[in-house]
Amino acid sequence: MLPEAFLQRMKQQLGAEYPAFLESLERPRAVALRFNPLKGELPRLPFVRENVPWEKLGYYYDPDSRPGLHPYHEAGVYYLQEASAMAPVTLLAPQPGECVCDLCAAPGGKTTQIAGRMAGEGFLLCNEINPKRAKILSRNIERLGVANALTTNEHPQNLAKRYRGYFDKVLIDAPCSGEGMFRKEEAAVTDWSVDTVAMCARRQGEILHSGAQLLRPGGRLVYSSCTFAPEENEETVTRFLESHPEFTLEHIDAPCFTETQPGMYRLWPHKLRGEGHFAAVLRKGGEDSAEVACTAGEKPPKPWQEFAKQLDITLPEGKLLQFGQSLYWAPLQLPDIRGVRVLRPGLELGEVKKDRFEPAHALALWLKKIKNMQDYTAESPEISRYLHGETLPSNVKGWCLVTVDGYTLGWAKGDGNVLKNHYPKGLRR
Repeated sequence: MLPEAFLQRMKQQLGAEYPAFLESLERPRAVALRFNPLKGELPRLPFVRENVPWEKLGYYYDPDSRPGLHPYHEAGVYYLQEASAMAPVTLLAPQPGECVCDLCAAPGGKTTQIAGRMAGEGFLLCNEINPKRAKILSRNIERLGVANALTTNEHPQNLAKRYRGYFDKVLIDAPCSGEGMFRKEEAAVTDWSVDTVAMCARRQGEILHSGAQLLRPGGRLVYSSCTFAPEENEETVTRFLESHPEFTLEHIDAPCFTETQPGMYRLWPHKLRGEGHFAAVLRKGGEDSAEVACTAGEKPPKPWQEFAKQLDITLPEGKLLQFGQSLYWAPLQLPDIRGVRVLRPGLELGEVKKDRFEPAHALALWLKKIKNMQDYTAESPEISRYLHGETLPSNVKGWCLVTVDGYTLGWAKGDGNVLKNHYPKGLRR
């Protein structure tokens, strides 16, 4: 049962469209996924249906197919993402080589969408203030093979102080009252109240102020929410513009969406196949931009060099960082991260243990091809056994990538007779 105060406001807000809106909430919701271009050539899957109109890699799928249980999901070939949630990144339009910040990034749908568009070039900062959600974000960055992302667990104000004016583009998918998720999540209905809407609007204004500081002059900021409340959408953006005269709304040609005024867009569940969403596109004027110091790289240790040479691994342009025994490969644009709560400063390569190197699961999911590989089909019993943590028969010796139809899934180590399973215990089925 939807809250009466919500229904009364929506009736006033929509007028003649109100009955169609109510009817749409009774229909089964459309489910979608987005393919990951970082994995190379995309597969054809029988449960994938028509394209999401505003995202070329987004597709609706058969709701009975359960793609989250398919091995391709574990290989990071796609991300299960609500169709309307793909819209803000389409409006942001990140490009390879840019510096981009996703300020409220968990669980990672929009961050990994940004990463796919950046094609491994440039620098992506993805942040989540909630520690538990930040860990989920970090795992999804790993699963989709993103190498050029710094994952942080910080308050937006702290990042704004450290990295003022550093980013070409900023996405703020703000925490909100979640009205657009009423059809999807029962908790969104039970947690809703008029006071929650007002509280969210205040918090959103604070986050927008931090995002504004992170953006360089001339840069683009997209603010989005999954709620219908004008207080959290048009009114929040209007208040922001009143206190930040250097920003202006920017019109983007987006025929799938309802443009309430130039630069502000609504996605209504009675007008498209998706949940409720809002997005505003803002451009920052001015000229001055602060200088941000970058992190210096370190010399690669010998065990890593030997490991990479044995398996014919070539890393992209970047720099090596060492935290204790763990090695990471970071983008060149990675700024100084001292004093910042970092979960992942780039691509985790692995650990140096005495005179040997043990590769990380993240490296396996980033790689596409190395010297030792063992491939199985998605339907094979071997893949099921591998995901359970079992050994597999093989004549391969040394470290080996296990792949599913050519997509990397994880590490194993062979002795010439069997492959010892190195799939992470916390991920095993």
